[in-house]
Amino acid sequence: MKTISGPKTPNLLQAMEWILAPINYLEKASKNHPEVFKSGILPIVDHLVLVSNPKILQNILTNDRQKFMACKDGNEILISLLGNHSLVMLEGDRHKQRRQLLMPSFHGQQISKYGDDICQITHQVMAETPHNQVFTARSLTQSITLGVMMQEVFGLREGERYQRLQTLLISLLGIFNVPINVAFLFFPSLQKNLGKWSPWGYFLSIRKQIDDLIYTEIAERRQSGMTERNDILSLLMNAKDSEGNSLTDEELRDELLTLLFAGYETTANALAWSLYWAHRLPEVKAKILAELATLENHDPSAIARLPYLSAVCQETLRLYPIALVTFPRLVKEATELEGYHFPANTIILGSIYQIHHRPEIYPEPEMFKPERFLEKQFSPYEYLPFGGGVRRCLGEVLAQFEMKLALAEILSHYELILADQRPEKPQRSGVLLGPARGVPMILKETIVR
Repeated sequence: MKTISGPKTPNLLQAMEWILAPINYLEKASKNHPEVFKSGILPIVDHLVLVSNPKILQNILTNDRQKFMACKDGNEILISLLGNHSLVMLEGDRHKQRRQLLMPSFHGQQISKYGDDICQITHQVMAETPHNQVFTARSLTQSITLGVMMQEVFGLREGERYQRLQTLLISLLGIFNVPINVAFLFFPSLQKNLGKWSPWGYFLSIRKQIDDLIYTEIAERRQSGMTERNDILSLLMNAKDSEGNSLTDEELRDELLTLLFAGYETTANALAWSLYWAHRLPEVKAKILAELATLENHDPSAIARLPYLSAVCQETLRLYPIALVTFPRLVKEATELEGYHFPANTIILGSIYQIHHRPEIYPEPEMFKPERFLEKQFSPYEYLPFGGGVRRCLGEVLAQFEMKLALAEILSHYELILADQRPEKPQRSGVLLGPARGVPMILKETIVR
């Protein structure tokens, strides 16, 4: 029987390294514990194990609700952001029922309706970007993805409420772009409201203003009957479960913030990384443009089906996956997997970053090679940027669709260059992973094709 060991560092120091330097933490773990290791990265969770062996992870994810139960333990750090009624916080049958209720809003046919809007928002943001001045790709991509969220999720396109909500959402998520501020999520004891000038007090003030705007929007739609629209909020307001029940205002609010959190910063970071690689490696950009040139017209659905463009986005999400780990699973009864003993009540996280960097699966894992996705089909346990099992991200179709369209439109119509040739490194951005410097770039020319 193989023993499961882990770093000897005290849990508090492990947690701080996880907050401030997560890649360094995982790379050290890969050298010493290449398959499974005990971890102290979440102070609120006892008996935590990270798994980076795809065979073990497959067994865990395919036995959801049987030997292993998807649970909220470890996700509780997000309650202050998402609320108690979010899909992320639900367990068992409640999670299954809510997921079934939400799924039609994220079906591929529904998402494809947003294609023209995504392209239009991309061009609008690019038109507002000054020429020959340094800006960060992440600020650009944040504007694009927030525009998509506001329009397709909240159903807002203009007006005072649109402007206020957009400004507040940027402020809310910006708080946790500073790595040390993430400690407020991991250590509940730090969550002290000492007034709006204190970090947590400021967060609560911003969150309250956002809540007020969201509840006002929901109330007005209910009163006016204007829910027969195509945005996701309207679809969710009209959705009913098998017993004919609709989501409450609180449940709608929590799901909207979950969608924002899962779809704004995540897609913005991924798109910024893809712009970095397309300009860091000129042959990547050239191949994308050559592939786009084969299309008779730039229909969004046709763009999204292009093989090399898709491979570039896949490789971007492999190299620096936005989420570092899967949602937690609870071991319901002691079990053995691949020679390892997992005691009951152990909390397991699949280590996405470590799996994506296993050299036997991805030769030269630190190299950006989109071709690997054209040459081989990877299993859902070898490549899982959106998680897996019953907790696989509902918004993955929208995220990939948005990423492909925005990247294609930018490369086709705008001549960008990197502001300098210094390598971009990953850094914690909230509970996610983003480019440390934001990818400094310069817009040189707008191209009419």
